[in-house]
Amino acid sequence: MSPPGRPKGESPSAAREAGSSRLLEVADVVKTFGGVRAVDHVSFSLEAGRMTALIGPNGAGKTTLFGVIAGQHAADAGAVRFEDRDLARVPVARRASIGIARTFQTAQAFATLTVRENVQLALAAHGGRELDPWRPLPSFDAAPADALLARVGLAEQARRAAADLPYADLKRLELAIALAGAPRLLLMDEPTAGMAAAERFALMDLVRGQVEQLGLTVLFTEHSMDVVFGYAQRLLVLSRGRLIADGTPDEVRADPAAQAAYFGADAAAAP
Repeated sequence: MSPPGRPKGESPSAAREAGSSRLLEVADVVKTFGGVRAVDHVSFSLEAGRMTALIGPNGAGKTTLFGVIAGQHAADAGAVRFEDRDLARVPVARRASIGIARTFQTAQAFATLTVRENVQLALAAHGGRELDPWRPLPSFDAAPADALLARVGLAEQARRAAADLPYADLKRLELAIALAGAPRLLLMDEPTAGMAAAERFALMDLVRGQVEQLGLTVLFTEHSMDVVFGYAQRLLVLSRGRLIADGTPDEVRADPAAQAAYFGADAAAAP
């Protein structure tokens, strides 16, 4: 099965020249662990309403850079800015409230709660409401929760325990939970890991729908090249902690440095 065609889009440089709004800026970021420079002076910016893939071989620094952006790691040097706000002093929990959401390689949800209750809990948390132990969870935000579940194709699963969901549906639930805070930037760490091709495309179709309908900005790491070339409008390629290529999928696929570091002989055969 071949992946859907990606949305047409101009090069990142052309987008900036056209005046696209800059949502996230990573400026000369360095992160070192035990003398090893996992992220080595990386700089790039993301425009609002686009899907960007962060790719590279194992050990390239993708997870570390993702962690710096999301707040799990503090940069040793450089800065990360979201809507011109320096994130250095913004803790992970606070980043959700300013418009940054994240999903993980292994889907995360409360297994003992129903699908609807997981989303209700997320909505209550983002709304700043303290849950009353004497008031049952199903009384909180039922209609908004159901609307979110409908958006990700889980309306008929609302009463089912999260623990009983197939893995592909669990990933949809995680997406609904992430969307509960109405984020402007969604960070997705290998969103389709462990999924069959049809499931990968279905999930990424949902994500692309949010980009098109809501103007959501998405940065995702991914090893499946069918997903990368099928959905990303822009690719950032890391190798040994350095950003070695940045451009449209066609530009990056033709880039000699990216071919040597990551694509190799398979570059010409990529979709």
